[in-house]
Amino acid sequence: MTEDRFPPALMFLGTHSSAGKSLMVTAFCRILARQGYRVAPFKAQNMSNNAGVTPQGGEIGRAQIVQAEAAGIEPHTDMNPVLLKPEADHRSQIVLHGKPVGSLEAGNWREMKAWLWPQVQAAYRRLARRFDVIILEGAGSPAEINLKEGDMVNLSMARFAQAPALLVGDIDRGGVFAALAGTMWLLEPEERAQIRGFLINKFRGDATLLGNALDMLQQKAFGVPTLGVIPYIPDLFIPEEDAATLEPPASPSASNSDEEIDIVIPRLPHIANFDEFDPLKKEPGVRVRFVDKGSQVGVPHAVILPGSKAVLADLAWLRDRGLADAIHRTHTQGAQVVGVCGGYQMMGQVLEDPFGLEGQGPGRFPGLGLLPLRTRFHRHKRTTLSLMRLEDGQLVRGYEIHTGETQRLDGVRPLGVIVRRGARAEHAPEGARSSDASLWGSYLHGLFENDGFRWRWLASLGWRRSRQRSARALRLAAYDHLADIVEASVDMPAILRLLFRK
Repeated sequence: MTEDRFPPALMFLGTHSSAGKSLMVTAFCRILARQGYRVAPFKAQNMSNNAGVTPQGGEIGRAQIVQAEAAGIEPHTDMNPVLLKPEADHRSQIVLHGKPVGSLEAGNWREMKAWLWPQVQAAYRRLARRFDVIILEGAGSPAEINLKEGDMVNLSMARFAQAPALLVGDIDRGGVFAALAGTMWLLEPEERAQIRGFLINKFRGDATLLGNALDMLQQKAFGVPTLGVIPYIPDLFIPEEDAATLEPPASPSASNSDEEIDIVIPRLPHIANFDEFDPLKKEPGVRVRFVDKGSQVGVPHAVILPGSKAVLADLAWLRDRGLADAIHRTHTQGAQVVGVCGGYQMMGQVLEDPFGLEGQGPGRFPGLGLLPLRTRFHRHKRTTLSLMRLEDGQLVRGYEIHTGETQRLDGVRPLGVIVRRGARAEHAPEGARSSDASLWGSYLHGLFENDGFRWRWLASLGWRRSRQRSARALRLAAYDHLADIVEASVDMPAILRLLFRK
């Protein structure tokens, strides 16, 4: 069998999760796109509940959607053929080529690789035929010796793609030299040979403080050079992949002020698509707080119930943490309460799970009772880009990722009407709202990324700022800002020689 002939490729690995792999892929997609290359991102297997929808209606990790946008191309399921969405401590939903195909128990991963690996290879071959350059992302660490046998996203993928690899370490956490050298020591000789350079990420302060540490690292880490030290970049408007990066709970406000809109979001254990609230966080005079107990809620202007991959479990968590009572209390004090997708389902009176899909067994479960709604979970999962018209005629774009349908009861009015799903025209009432608009919800993710919608909603909370920021313009500027800093901080000639095999 002849070896595949692939275009130039480069892989970014990490010493651990959140070392900066996703950010480096985003940066290099932007750098190479600005140089005129048709470049695409690729991650064989992602584990995240932060997902999005491609124009074809497939579900992939948000990180690859962000990287595709940085590259100036549309996202495609071939960029992330396997997505694992955690549903419980030991179980994840498997999304293959954008569609759910079942669940995975933690102990079955090695067996699953035999089935999924050919699918990953096929996706990469298709992507490689369409682009000049592929920038690959690993997952976790390539040196997880207890998991290496079933690994298909790190060095095994780099080997298949014929891609040299760079290993990224996060110096802000401390212990970066031990992490980089230790990773190399745990690899087999042939695996070490695949790693051609180190990148040290999130460096604060004067680079002269490193002294001769980089030379010492090269001596002790099998001769691998450090090809860049990237500074810590604060306030970068690029979505995070991992919910672990959400800021810690903040203390509640002593009182509300005309100078600041205070928005509270419960940090659900199975929170999904949390990056859709980033545009709110970037508006001047708006504060977004993620909280995990009722005492942290305070007296906000609004509470947003976010999406969830385990709605019933997270609903029980809200009650256990005193958040359900706090949400009811703050609404009586004048706060708006908003639900998105799973949060919208929670707002209703009852949730029916006849097949036990939520892991709690078949049954009927009480919701928060904020709106007269009844949700019924079913096996079909809707993933689509959608366009909704609101009552005032405003059009908003978003995406749907949900199982279950929600029925409005007692004449409650819809939030709007879906006029298009994918390429298909529709006329389907969507969401629900109370008569005074203090309670509303929708299945549509991404509502707050619509500038006009976001600004009108904030104004309804008392926001009176004239300086408004376009979410898309901020993202595009952030990609260029990131690319500028990374390009200036790394040995680009050496990295380009690796990439183009010169």
